[in-house]
Amino acid sequence: MAALEPNVAALAWFALFSTLCCVGFLILSGAFPLNAARERGQSSSPALALLNGALMLALGGLTLAFGLTELRLTSVIVVAGLAFLFAPASFEIWPERWKDGRAVLAIMALAQIGALAALYRIGGDALAPVV
Repeated sequence: MAALEPNVAALAWFALFSTLCCVGFLILSGAFPLNAARERGQSSSPALALLNGALMLALGGLTLAFGLTELRLTSVIVVAGLAFLFAPASFEIWPERWKDGRAVLAIMALAQIGALAALYRIGGDALAPVV
């Protein structure tokens, strides 16, 4: 494995963050347009959806920056592609109540804040020029 990617720990973290970005995007796509939840008869929170959107942009950008500074470009492409390919399959097996709603958006916001904190702690030196 070291011949393919010498920094295996950073590769594992990048895989986790990339998967979280992909699953978060699928969850977030159910919250937009902002009035779609009301049309389905569910409670909606536009502020929570917009907060998740902003956190998703920050997490996606910092994940990409982390991957490009810590990993080889080929590793970034392969791992991000695998996360993009397999995240929808894992999302489809979730129960329907886990896919939409304010509670899911709140949990996703907490997960993204936790991932941003972990990303800052793990790649703080590498991300210092970006942040």
